[in-house]
Amino acid sequence: MSDDNNNPRKFPHPGAGRSRAVIHPKGRQLDADAHGDILALLADRSRQRDFLIESLHLIQDKYRCLAPNHLVALAHEMKLSLAEIYETATFYAHFDILADDEPTPPEITIRVCDGITCEMAGAEALLDGLAGKMADNVRIKRAPCMGGCDCAPVAEIGHNQIPHASVETITNAAAAKSVDPIIPDYYDFDTYVAAGGYSLLRDCLSGKQSPDDIMDALDASGMRGLGGAGFPTGRKWRIVRDQPGPRMFAINADEGEPGTFKDRYFLETDPHRMLEGALIAAWAVGTETTYLYLRDEYAAINHILQKEIARLVAEDLVTGDALQLRRGAGAYICGEESAMLESIEGKRGLPRHKPPYPAEIGLFGLPTLINNVETLHWVRDIVEKGPDWFSGHGRNGRKGLRTFSVSGRVREPGVKIAHAGITLRELIDEYCGGMADGHTLKGYLPGGASGGILPASMVNIPLDFETLEEHGCLIGSAAVVVISEQDSSADAALNLMRFFEDESCGQCTPCRGGCEKAVQLMETANWDEALLQDLSTAMMDASICGLGQAAPNGLKSVFRYFPDDVPGPGQN
Repeated sequence: MSDDNNNPRKFPHPGAGRSRAVIHPKGRQLDADAHGDILALLADRSRQRDFLIESLHLIQDKYRCLAPNHLVALAHEMKLSLAEIYETATFYAHFDILADDEPTPPEITIRVCDGITCEMAGAEALLDGLAGKMADNVRIKRAPCMGGCDCAPVAEIGHNQIPHASVETITNAAAAKSVDPIIPDYYDFDTYVAAGGYSLLRDCLSGKQSPDDIMDALDASGMRGLGGAGFPTGRKWRIVRDQPGPRMFAINADEGEPGTFKDRYFLETDPHRMLEGALIAAWAVGTETTYLYLRDEYAAINHILQKEIARLVAEDLVTGDALQLRRGAGAYICGEESAMLESIEGKRGLPRHKPPYPAEIGLFGLPTLINNVETLHWVRDIVEKGPDWFSGHGRNGRKGLRTFSVSGRVREPGVKIAHAGITLRELIDEYCGGMADGHTLKGYLPGGASGGILPASMVNIPLDFETLEEHGCLIGSAAVVVISEQDSSADAALNLMRFFEDESCGQCTPCRGGCEKAVQLMETANWDEALLQDLSTAMMDASICGLGQAAPNGLKSVFRYFPDDVPGPGQN
């Protein structure tokens, strides 16, 4: 008797008796023409993962969008999964990702800033005025702060930033297709060297200065990191230098805080002063490679730095790829140091949990020094002029210099290099020409969007580290936005919360859900103070990084200092 279980004829194949089905490979397939496009764009550039965002920029700049067939080809060429390409590309606001069969975006994109200073200067009226007046080859989009707060309202046409924008200036620029950045006059390499530039770096490289000499001068000057945290600079350098090599260096030039534009000022006028400070830091700490992470809105500075870094290589002041310029892509969160590191690595800018801190485990898992532009700008002056020169400045018991980005209702907004510890009253009267005509001081943001709002009655508080915290505010990057009696602090707080809602990376629920819920509650005619205060506490206590922790500062300031502005019964 036969064994049916071992009889292959007993259980025929399910497809037996039918024609064999055609097997199609799963997923999107490589298109030869698209692959040719990507090969032409990448040329001999690196295919390493950390060049992913740079590669996405190449595609976006060439084709005005990221089409699916190009992303498939990029994944093939960089040997990454398509999911990795999409998760990175979709994270950043400046990448336009097309769906299947979606048309290419219009030839010209106009972005109008709706940040707090631009809103005060008429951004909403500007958007309304542009509606329906553009040609078919133009699209209009809202955008967060562009770092042009001193000439608000601001718009961008392509990569060309339009100061004091109006319907007329925007339509004229669009008609002329003026989409390229205008390069400002600045101190180039030859001008900088003629004034003594790079003498200190050459002394370091030749052995006339030692790393300890430099760090001792920074310690004696009292220099602290000027990106917001305020950690002593010399101590930070020593901590990283004491870590086992290899070590890395990342420069944070992604100043996305609404109200901040000091880095733009330094890099558009005197870029080599920061570059020399950076090269001295890299030498003193013993780092392998320096990555300069620049916000994408600063297209003119990107052009300047590419040119001047190439000159440094030609002059043998830096070798090969030891100093690399990397573009951000429209993500405020990447101003947070660990999110910046993730972005440099070619990933989404998600903040890391701490500890470990970047000084121990940072870029590519290696000990990493992180400094901002302003900190490095002062290195040469502190060493050459002596630490007493820097610490000799200051008011109200504070020491050093601070660079204030002042915007809003003042007669002369702009970058103001002033004494650390100066008060708002002194800053407005001595550096800003007083309040703008027709405006009376109502309050001010001492530290940009995340720094809270103080009333006019507190104009005599020293503006420096550790002076504002007891009032529920922060100095941060010293972005001072002045509001007047013609402005509503509640409207300002809502503008700020909408910004944080849009810029939250979404990694943690307290920030992701908290910002969204706060906006919904703040858009009502009656603010529920108890509920908003509870929500603020949850966000501040449980968010992973400073974005969610500081987002409620403006909201809480309204309840604390501007009760008459709180929307409720009897309020407009």
